[in-house]
Amino acid sequence: MKSKNITVMLVDDHELIREGIKQIIELEEDIDVIAQVGDGKEAIKLAMECTPDVILLDINMPKMNGIDVLRRFKDLGIKSKTIMLTIYNDREYLLETMKIGADGYILKDSDAEGLVKAIRDVNSGKTYIQPSIASLLIDKIDEKENNIDTIRINSLTKREYEVLTLIAEGLSNKNIADKLYISEKTVKNHVSSIFKKIHVNDRIQAAIFAFKNNIKKL
Repeated sequence: MKSKNITVMLVDDHELIREGIKQIIELEEDIDVIAQVGDGKEAIKLAMECTPDVILLDINMPKMNGIDVLRRFKDLGIKSKTIMLTIYNDREYLLETMKIGADGYILKDSDAEGLVKAIRDVNSGKTYIQPSIASLLIDKIDEKENNIDTIRINSLTKREYEVLTLIAEGLSNKNIADKLYISEKTVKNHVSSIFKKIHVNDRIQAAIFAFKNNIKKL
């Protein structure tokens, strides 16, 4: 039995960019573009009507920018996964959407392979951060901040450290549980403890923390 295709909605005020992304996506047999719109307010209405699996959302738009649209998605309980489309000078906007709870970040000039991977990863419950964006989000840290992070890392148990490396890879709780041969409930407990110890609020922030501190598999 054929599995259900991933449904995608494109939100960008530039029609040429929307059409270019659509052409890339439509080459994939398992992904369908079911809606596209160039206005933030219309995007909210369309997301509620179409309930796409994944929404590609431009940050910089007139009338209502991507940050405000994402915030409304969360307020309205829209369950679609959201990938933010951005350009290099959007650092502060990216930090804001990270706090709100975007599921992925990708540059508009990303290659087709990266775009498709982002859609598939996010749809499956993973987070996706394009590597060049991850480095963009990392602040230049001073010695004091570095020492604080070291203390936080050292407070992690061996298992929590291992779970953090898998979070940074974009794995969901279920995938982590399968990989470590433990229950999903146990993973959730580890994730909660990790967030408290390293002082972050969500998986994206945890991944950024791991990237910044060069945390790798044991």
